[in-house]
Amino acid sequence: MRVVNIIFIVIAVNLINSQSFNLNNNWPHDSTSDLVGSPVGLGINSNDELVIFHRGDRQWTFPFPSEKIKSNTIAIIDNESGKILKSFGANMFIMPHGLEVDYDDNIWVTDVALHQIFKFNSEGELIFTLGNEAKSGNDNYSFNLPADITVLKDGSFYVADGYGNSRIIKFTKEGHFITKYGTYGSSKSQFIIPHGIDNDEEENIYVADRENNRIKKYNNNGELIKIWQNEISQQLYSLKFDHRNKFIYAIDYYIDNDIIKGSNIFILDHNLNLIHKLGRSGNYSGPVTRYHDIEVDSKGNLFLADILNNLVQKFENE
Repeated sequence: MRVVNIIFIVIAVNLINSQSFNLNNNWPHDSTSDLVGSPVGLGINSNDELVIFHRGDRQWTFPFPSEKIKSNTIAIIDNESGKILKSFGANMFIMPHGLEVDYDDNIWVTDVALHQIFKFNSEGELIFTLGNEAKSGNDNYSFNLPADITVLKDGSFYVADGYGNSRIIKFTKEGHFITKYGTYGSSKSQFIIPHGIDNDEEENIYVADRENNRIKKYNNNGELIKIWQNEISQQLYSLKFDHRNKFIYAIDYYIDNDIIKGSNIFILDHNLNLIHKLGRSGNYSGPVTRYHDIEVDSKGNLFLADILNNLVQKFENE
């Protein structure tokens, strides 16, 4: 098994070395895609269109405000031009956070202030809501500032019940509770803010354990397979599994003596072996960033939600 892993790592390194990611400073080309507020969640649908969850004119403040954002907060964007194709979500959210596009192009989002998750179809019609509006909880059907969602091919889904409960919960396609695991802490079985979550074809689950600054890989039965520890910064924000190349792309954030150093993009294989990094520690010519989410399209282009500069960056796969 060790020999097989070494061979896979060599192949992956060669594949990465044959590619380069260049920041397109001229994207988006269409000014209509400029967002007013922080882009916090990203997804890609089957048409290779970018889906963005953003906060409009809302700033992160705590305690959270009680008024819902009046403008649209979910935008579907053409990947090439950046033109907005569709937008919705006005008067629905207080503090947008995570977004997932599932295998059927349904759009899932979390609101940390409302303590809820929402499922929309591709046309923006609300299918169902889970959680009690503006009321936190820790039972099987309540959340406390839920951060992100990932959906399996059969429609069952996992919620990273992040800031308040530091746990992962699994539900059926219809929203019935299946199981949960994790508590607050830094041991192998615990989390301190599970902030991002995704899955691969084998239904393994990858979790960005933000304040523990690590990625945890589980199988679909909730058994821990491996942990990758980030040693060069303080926080591991989010991740995305690339079904095209079987890579995991992850993002962190680093502050040194109150000086913002920015974010890195890490590229790991599916066994959580680090292959490459770019951004703060690599070849990068853009502004200092604070990446909150990451997405990859079918061509291998990367999209990064930067909440420091309130923009979405596109790194083109050359």
